[in-house]
Amino acid sequence: MNKIKILANDGMDAQCKVTLEQNGFEIEMQNVPQANLAQAINDNNYEVISVRSASTVRKELIDACPNLKVIVRGGVGMDNIDVEYARSKGLTVYNTPASSSHSVAELVFAHLFGMVRFVYQSNRDMPVSGDKEFGKLKKKYSGGKELKGKTIGIIGIGRIGQDVAKIALGCGMKVIAHDAFVPDVNLELDIDGINPKPVITIKTISLDELLMQSDFISVHVPGGNVIGAAEIAKMKPGVCIVNTARGGVIDEMELLKALDAKHITHAALDVFENEPAPKSELLHHPNISLTPHIGASTKEAQERIGDEIAQLVIAHFKSN
Repeated sequence: MNKIKILANDGMDAQCKVTLEQNGFEIEMQNVPQANLAQAINDNNYEVISVRSASTVRKELIDACPNLKVIVRGGVGMDNIDVEYARSKGLTVYNTPASSSHSVAELVFAHLFGMVRFVYQSNRDMPVSGDKEFGKLKKKYSGGKELKGKTIGIIGIGRIGQDVAKIALGCGMKVIAHDAFVPDVNLELDIDGINPKPVITIKTISLDELLMQSDFISVHVPGGNVIGAAEIAKMKPGVCIVNTARGGVIDEMELLKALDAKHITHAALDVFENEPAPKSELLHHPNISLTPHIGASTKEAQERIGDEIAQLVIAHFKSN
């Protein structure tokens, strides 16, 4: 019996590869450029393609590869895959929505702490003038704030939003949330040594209420245009906003205007409309904390993603 061949075009966790190989699969991890992907899949008879965010699996690729049976997205969002079209053609499409939630949530707070204590700005200035103007920089960055006691508004209270809420509660923040599809959530808090685990219920509110009440806003929706000029106008003066969800969820030009007007004090962006070439104005703005789409890029998350991919693929071919 021929081995089922898998193209892991955007890489794969090492243990995932081992697990799949031990279960009779053949794995290729050599990245194929997008333009050559269809030919590579057909020439090598790959039945499974595994991608992250770099490769796309669109209608044209699906139509060009009749032997392709399974598409796996290592991560949450599947906006780089024509999911419904693939399923209409009989392909199975999987993702790994639970595996990277905590990693993304921790990045949100890396940005939040960096903003309220000017860490990212200080790290820009200290190498340039820290040895000559230490006292001046100390004065410049001494007006920090604490997160404790502040209100964080979470737009989208799915897995990632819930993990953000749990960390926020641990920091002593008030948590409010908006979600068009969820009336309330029960958060089970994982506190070492505490059993049974305490459960806190958060009832969602309207987007307008959230915008008007929040000191900090973190966005966790799969896409769409959620924050534009009208929404920014409803925010409290001095608000800080974080986007680790999808580029375009926040109108970047309106964000820049609000930052320049000091209506928004700080922003943090891990995702951008024009990846992999974000707008220069964003990259050079002094009040934007920046990371290059690394929300799920922790060792632990990649191990969990790899384990979930392996189990999904093994189970699929055992049952078919």
